[in-house]
Order: sequence, then structure tokens, then C-alpha cells
Amino acid sequence: MDNNNILAVVLAGGKSKRFGKDKSQVKLGDKILIDYVLTEIIDLYKDILIVTNEPIKFLDSNKISTTSDIKKGLGPLGGVYSAMKWIKNNKKNYKWISTFPIDTPFFKKEHLSKFFKKINLNKSNLFFMKSKNTRHNIFGLWSLDLYEKLEIALNRGDRKVELWANEIGVETIDFEHENNKDPFFNINTENDLETAKKLLNND
Repeated sequence: MDNNNILAVVLAGGKSKRFGKDKSQVKLGDKILIDYVLTEIIDLYKDILIVTNEPIKFLDSNKISTTSDIKKGLGPLGGVYSAMKWIKNNKKNYKWISTFPIDTPFFKKEHLSKFFKKINLNKSNLFFMKSKNTRHNIFGLWSLDLYEKLEIALNRGDRKVELWANEIGVETIDFEHENNKDPFFNINTENDLETAKKLLNND
């Protein structure tokens, strides 16, 4: 797979309601949360786009741009659409976007490499990661060919990634992680953050 055809997109537009404040800016160890995923992907892509509706801090790199949601309150689907819109507005040549959340500090670039190696681009316009019988809808590879379908879906009120993906067709890529740190462990609450600190200290 040619990463030159892929824009990396970090979805940071959520309200972090369960956490009570912007998770992307929460400190874990020596880094804020969003920088964990940025550190892993920064060398893999020409450009990284962060979709965020507030000014936030993040890793200093001229590879990183930001954009806000076209319309707030549309959830991750809206973030994906906003990223596709950014590509079109800026006349970029990307054919795919690779999406990442901001709250999974144990995800590594090796997991992304495994994901890409197992993908057959002829099978679908949408691919999600799956582990331990759980599909991880924010870790995805989305074709720009989905742009119009996504626009129609958002205009009719669709908000659930899970339901929309099932409707249009999605391929899931299965793989298992080898150690006790689940790469898809996500931080939704203060308790999750405390668990992540313990896991981090076990290194």
C-alpha cells in the first residue's frame, strides 16, 4: 500500500463528556494524550490532519494541519467527512484517509503495519480493525469514493459509524495483540486514565 495516497486523520472533535474535559490535552506520563498517536504515525505519512473544534496543543511538526468540523455535533462520521472536504478544498491528491482516535495511548505503528498488510483494496472502500471479536470503527481506512455517500447520510441524520458502515459495506481486518497492553484500550474516564498510568509504569 502506498502511504503517499493516504492522509492520516486524527479525530479530536469530540466533547469528551464522560471524561469531563478535553481528553486530548490530558497528561499521561511525559506526554499529552493526543501526542501518543501522533508520535507513532508522524513518520509514516506526508501529512496529518487533526479535526478539532477547539485550539489544542499537539506535537510540533510542519506535517500537521488542523481543520474544524464542517458542522458540529455530527460525531466521528462528521469528522471523516470534514477531512474529506479538507482534501477537496485544498486540492490534495489523496485517495484514502486513515483515521485514528486521540485516546488510545498503547496503539503502535506496528499494529498499523499489520493492518495495512492484510488489506486488499479491491475488496472494499472501507476497512476497520478488529481484535478479540470487537470492531474498532475509529481505526479505519476510508476511500474518498465514499464522500458523496457520506454527505447524503449526514444530511439525512445518520450519526452512528457502526450502522452506516454496515449499510454501505465494510471489511474488517482481524489481528491479535501479543502482550498485556491492549492497543485499543481507550481512555473515557478518570478511572481509565488511572489504569493507563499503571500500565505505563509497568514498562
